[in-house]
Amino acid sequence: MEGPLWIDAHAPALDEIRQDEARERLERAVDEPMNLVVQGPPGVGKTAATRALTRAAHENPDADLIEINVADFFGRTKKEIRTDPRFEGFLQGRSRMAKRDMINRVLKESASYAPMSGEYKTVLLDNAEAIREDFQQALRRVMEQHHRTTQFVIATRQPSKLIAPIRSRCFPVRVRAPTTDEAIDVLETICEREGVDYDGDGLEFVASAAGGDLREAILSAQATAVEGGEITMSTAYETLGEVGDDDAIREALADARAGDLKDARSTLDDLLDEGGYDGGELLRETLRVARAGSEYGGDELARLHVLAGEADLDLVDGLDDRTHLVHLLAAWAAGRTELRPDLREPAEA
Repeated sequence: MEGPLWIDAHAPALDEIRQDEARERLERAVDEPMNLVVQGPPGVGKTAATRALTRAAHENPDADLIEINVADFFGRTKKEIRTDPRFEGFLQGRSRMAKRDMINRVLKESASYAPMSGEYKTVLLDNAEAIREDFQQALRRVMEQHHRTTQFVIATRQPSKLIAPIRSRCFPVRVRAPTTDEAIDVLETICEREGVDYDGDGLEFVASAAGGDLREAILSAQATAVEGGEITMSTAYETLGEVGDDDAIREALADARAGDLKDARSTLDDLLDEGGYDGGELLRETLRVARAGSEYGGDELARLHVLAGEADLDLVDGLDDRTHLVHLLAAWAAGRTELRPDLREPAEA
């Protein structure tokens, strides 16, 4: 892909964040620094929102924002952590240190040194749902010790995985998946800045295909612009095509619609186990495939989206992705508009 990535070149400023509630809460944190939990599905802009916050809050954001992706720790060996340029200064001469102690030291040292500008610095812990509980307890102690000079921003798609003492010390900022129209608006702004020709159908195709993942939509738009020279329905389809597991997802939808939930579940199992999806990603792909086809009418699609909203909440809080997704397909095939109609409060006499 030629040139810088659009997700970096067109990272939003704080006042460009289109979700009013999230933007207002972040603006409040500029004037009144506080620890935050920025929560939402993958690809919706949690990290971009945090970076926008730090650019607004710090005179020298490059120096006073420390980004630590949890995968940088828990997915690496001791040697890989020790030789990472971001961490090696904290770990020199400590080759015998246990991995747990390495991680604790990096957290403590990152939080303890003085800010380069202003009165505090910001530490971003990304993908925090992967932090084990014992490390979260260590993080809680670091947060307590350095609360005067360090703002912690914890970005996660599963806030329920955080221990209560950490959640209670942080102000929640919810970043939801953008609607298709909101994603189109972002893509249109970027295309205007880049001088890329486009039409509405092309942007809608790209935005719909991303299924609520704004990062994917922007990267797909850039790929289309590079390959096709413009973003139209034709160039977007030629660049992006019908890739991935669309046929398998269509099969699961068709089986559920026909009442064959056993086969539908088998297909979902394969996609989750072998396709590399998590529950939220597969939910968004299912909605995209359903919208892109001609098999389902407007009422069916609308009902599927309503049910998907409930399922998305269950996926965030639950542990068994496949159960929630099969429940969604079963409710949709049965013509229901609620996943759990039995939980509605009884009507007053």
